[in-house]
Amino acid sequence: MRILFTVVVSCLVIASRVRCAESLSRREITADALRENPRLQAARARWEMIKERIPQAKAWDDPMVGVDVERHGTTHFDTFSDNEWMISQALPLSGKNRARGRTAEAEALTAFEEVRRLELEVVKEVRTALARLAGAYEQLEINARNQELLGQLTEISRTKYESGTRSQADVLIAQTDLARLSETKALLQREVSDAQTQLNILMNRPASARLDNPPGLVFTPISWSQEKLEAFALANRPEVIKAQRQIEGEKARLQLARRQWFPDPRFRVEAREFRESGRIQEYDTGVFFEVPWGNFRKYSAGVAETKKGLEAVQDEYDAVRTEVGGLVRDQLKRIETAADNYRLFSQSIVPLARQTVEATRSSYESDQTSFLELMTARRIQQDADSAQLKHLIDHEIAVAELDAIIGRRAPFNQPGEEK
Repeated sequence: MRILFTVVVSCLVIASRVRCAESLSRREITADALRENPRLQAARARWEMIKERIPQAKAWDDPMVGVDVERHGTTHFDTFSDNEWMISQALPLSGKNRARGRTAEAEALTAFEEVRRLELEVVKEVRTALARLAGAYEQLEINARNQELLGQLTEISRTKYESGTRSQADVLIAQTDLARLSETKALLQREVSDAQTQLNILMNRPASARLDNPPGLVFTPISWSQEKLEAFALANRPEVIKAQRQIEGEKARLQLARRQWFPDPRFRVEAREFRESGRIQEYDTGVFFEVPWGNFRKYSAGVAETKKGLEAVQDEYDAVRTEVGGLVRDQLKRIETAADNYRLFSQSIVPLARQTVEATRSSYESDQTSFLELMTARRIQQDADSAQLKHLIDHEIAVAELDAIIGRRAPFNQPGEEK
């Protein structure tokens, strides 16, 4: 009984985990992808690795210790006249270590912006895959409705054929359209599988892991102006902030190159131990300097190199800032186009297409129109429903891409968000 109880509890736990895995919400899928995605984990590991360079760059040079064994009147290696012990330490009075530390800090912040960029890409890919998955499920619903409608029309045409008022061609046309809908259904099921596979890969789960149907798509217009979006992008887009960090790093490198002209003193202490006495009887102190002024071309070239590097990253920063306006403008145009088309279909084309089907069906049932006209009206309605949904999917994907462009992870118009 105890074994049976353990097995039952284990099965319930496994089933609960499976149900949880199958009913993940959009927020949970995004959180799992941000936590488990292998590409993100690798980027975070690189960032953590680069952060460890900061204390290394700021550290002082290692002290030097040694001994000088002196021999007088003998060449035997195992004897000595006196030992001269030495310890020395370079003192970074020029601040080179601090300049190196600022360079390393800028590199770490640049690596962090790479992590942010990849996070935004992962969120965009999750939202895109969810939109395609939800759209594929809704396309399957459209397909099912049309199959049901065709089934009704097939029965009507068969009844008319059996009564001799219509030809067999009407029945064959309806059956052909039914077969084509079955083909479309298979293609849509493949789209569902592709989207589920992509989501599982983003969450670092087995590609065949099951996922529950996502929530249906809801049209949400964007209320932010282009000016506000551009300002948000300039403050949050990883490429912009990364360019800023690169400028800071190049400035620190330029400062370091200029400080190469200033030598750091090395303080040295020596103590001498004589063999006869067996103890230290003398000690010396000294201060030493490197002489960089004799190598003018080396250090002047280093300064010139870092100046050109600073100019390059400043030009890149200006280019990135200029690019933001174009990216936001083009993406807003895509969103507006998808939104306008969605409104056109939802408010005009789709209602008209459905009314046409109803009117043509009534006319066909009263033998006032042909079956071909009825089938044409049905196909137009199906195409209109599918096109309306496609524009909604395009709008959702375009908004996700806009969020990635401006450096925003959360969707627009969240509860409590400023319009």
